[in-house]
Amino acid sequence: MAKWTTIDIPDQSGRVAVITGANTGLGYETAAALAARGAYVVLAVRDLDKGKDAAELIAKRNPGAELSLQELDLTSLESIRAAADQLRSDHDRIDLLINNAGVMWTPKSTTADGFELQFGTNHLGHFAFTGLLLDRLLPVAGSRVVTVSSIGHRIRADIHFDDLQWQRRYSRVGAYGQSKLANLLFTYELQRRLAARGTTIATAAHPGGSRTELTRNLPARLAPAFDLFESRIAQDAATGALPTLRAATDPGVRGGQYFGPDASPKCGASPRSWHPAADRTTRSGSAGCGRFPRSSPGWCIPSPDPAD
Repeated sequence: MAKWTTIDIPDQSGRVAVITGANTGLGYETAAALAARGAYVVLAVRDLDKGKDAAELIAKRNPGAELSLQELDLTSLESIRAAADQLRSDHDRIDLLINNAGVMWTPKSTTADGFELQFGTNHLGHFAFTGLLLDRLLPVAGSRVVTVSSIGHRIRADIHFDDLQWQRRYSRVGAYGQSKLANLLFTYELQRRLAARGTTIATAAHPGGSRTELTRNLPARLAPAFDLFESRIAQDAATGALPTLRAATDPGVRGGQYFGPDASPKCGASPRSWHPAADRTTRSGSAGCGRFPRSSPGWCIPSPDPAD
């Protein structure tokens, strides 16, 4: 099979792509690649100064690129709603929503709304953001929601419904794995609910081992091992972004597919469809719906019945 690269990205002219965490790493490379193919790219970022720097770099790489910034703090439901409201005001359509931003292996902490930080940022924040933007995606034929998961969904991962906040015994690795497993469950449940509408699909991707800033919260005792991994095995962020780009743009992609690099010692081979660990993806991905205030319409994903 021919290797899939950015050359295979179809023309994106006239399409609007919203990418969370687009100022660095995988998000930045995803934004740059889509802008190079003609998409109007919204960099949804927590730090506007860093977002501005990223946009300037993308514009230098791609003169004429259409870019804008949107402030978004996924640890705050207030910020998520404000960002979604602004995007809905600015755009009457969204073709691609790429839920890329994330944190990994953080010390025990909570979001502004009291959720465990990794679950709140990686899953619940994107859950809410997606729900608030669906009315800009659903009318657009061929629109997609792409959520970036991780092979970490296989590592000490489960959905701890009896202790989602990790109040009993916190594990950095376990909490990260839970959040990444939740990303997959969310994708599958979202696809189930969108299938009857026929316009929008939900897909997922993971980058394999990539050199990004995601490891900045790594415990000091593990740093030497990860430095060795990154120097000898991990791929660069541009290669790590390929599964996301394929999930977002390949015309042959089907809803519910999960893309990652195929087997390679360097983790950097052509992106292909993956199968997640079956025992980790058997519970409903809709469990997060009831976690948000009932008085906040738009948090929850609509019924799979388009008549509802």
